[in-house]
Amino acid sequence: MVKKATSDTFPRQNARTQRFTLGDPRNVAVSPDGQRIMFARSRAGDDPLNCLWVLDVAAATERLVGDPSTLLAAPDEEDLPAEERVRRERMREGASGITAFATDRDATVTAFALSGRLFLAGLLSGQARELVVDGPVFDPRPDPIATRIAYVSGRALRIAELDGSSWELAAEDDPNVMWGSADFIAAEEMHRFRGHWWSPDGSAIVACRVDVSDVPRWYIADPANPAQPPNEVRYPSAGTNNPDVSLHVLALDGGSTEVMWDREGYPYLADVKWPAADRLLLTVQSRDQRSLMVLEANPRTGDTSPLFADGDTAWVDLVPGTPALLDDGTLITCADRDGARRLMVDGEPTTPTDLQVRAVLATQGDEVFLLANPIDDATVQHVWRWRTDRTLVALTNEPGIHSATVGGSTIVFRSASIADAGVVTKVLENGIDNGISLESFAMQPLVRVNAVTHHYGPHRVATAVLLPHKHDGSPLPVLLDPYAGPHAQRVLHAQSSYLTSQW
Repeated sequence: MVKKATSDTFPRQNARTQRFTLGDPRNVAVSPDGQRIMFARSRAGDDPLNCLWVLDVAAATERLVGDPSTLLAAPDEEDLPAEERVRRERMREGASGITAFATDRDATVTAFALSGRLFLAGLLSGQARELVVDGPVFDPRPDPIATRIAYVSGRALRIAELDGSSWELAAEDDPNVMWGSADFIAAEEMHRFRGHWWSPDGSAIVACRVDVSDVPRWYIADPANPAQPPNEVRYPSAGTNNPDVSLHVLALDGGSTEVMWDREGYPYLADVKWPAADRLLLTVQSRDQRSLMVLEANPRTGDTSPLFADGDTAWVDLVPGTPALLDDGTLITCADRDGARRLMVDGEPTTPTDLQVRAVLATQGDEVFLLANPIDDATVQHVWRWRTDRTLVALTNEPGIHSATVGGSTIVFRSASIADAGVVTKVLENGIDNGISLESFAMQPLVRVNAVTHHYGPHRVATAVLLPHKHDGSPLPVLLDPYAGPHAQRVLHAQSSYLTSQW
């Protein structure tokens, strides 16, 4: 009997393409000189194996730098370290291959992990090789001057030399203590997915020490494999003890200094940056999330002093990309002031109250690149540029969801709209559109969206109304598709938001 071929359907296509994200450029980064654009992308819209690519801006050509199917004869996701599995779960990452990478300061060298093994690639030469070190390898990061790599292996923070030797920088025998990784709360709720940061000269690392001794144990069984014993995890459910998170400066030639702050009053370590040799920045938050402080730490002594404080009777949001510094050391933050989230420059609001700032994308020179939307319409998101002469310019204006990555005079815009499926990734150099873009292999969905957005009620609640194609205007039953959580905005001026609902 010949089995009849099954025709494609939207649910099958949606699952096979991981919601039409496969084949699309992701993890886009731009070198500080604006000459190279690094990104991950699979070869087809139903191919989950990501490769690492570099686009040469001057030549407008793409080059394959890291191909897992070549670097590993048989890429095996079963060999992933537990920490990498957790990271992918936190980031809702379903693809395989190269899903994360890090570079040196000038973006000439990159490091990434495959199946728990360490790989390096020259972004100028286009050559990649394995660096055989003690593993498994998780979250490898080259130092700023590309002379060695820091990585996490189990509960230890290790250093890899370019000759393949490696050594332990921080570790303890206690199974409840880990070094160099983000704790559950930071990764799941605060989007801090890393736990170690290089000093600007590569002579030291500031690293998190996480102690889960007092965190309750939970036991999670696998319903698909009931014969397997339950997996024990440390889970800080509401009202129970959190992990004890501290921060330490670790010199490569020996010695360590603990960074001191009021950890009882501000137990959450939300962000860490090391912008200058003598200037370490950290963001801490109270457990009720009603108070936030940006602290400056002396890396040699561990002493801290407040740079910025914010509070609210309800809660204080963490704004992605903040805090940041301009080249002259000016502090950039965001805070809710006068009914809008505003860009704060040395503690003073600078953006107007009819604009809601969503994130800071980059700072360079006297410029700040940010994401924002009109205060009365969160269905769109635009890229803006603020300068110290107080000029504020919108760099995108077409209705849609826009973001950007900046390096030197190069800006990579990623834009989605409700009119077209997929995302367009366009490259501008010196503000000029030369027709350069990052190619996408994402599939076109079998469903065409027919959506119109409205704002209803005294609070102008954004609502999308979807109708069948060629609807004649007759009455229809109403199906509601809301979301009750605070993190995932449902009504956006982007077609991908409505594909399943339209189906």
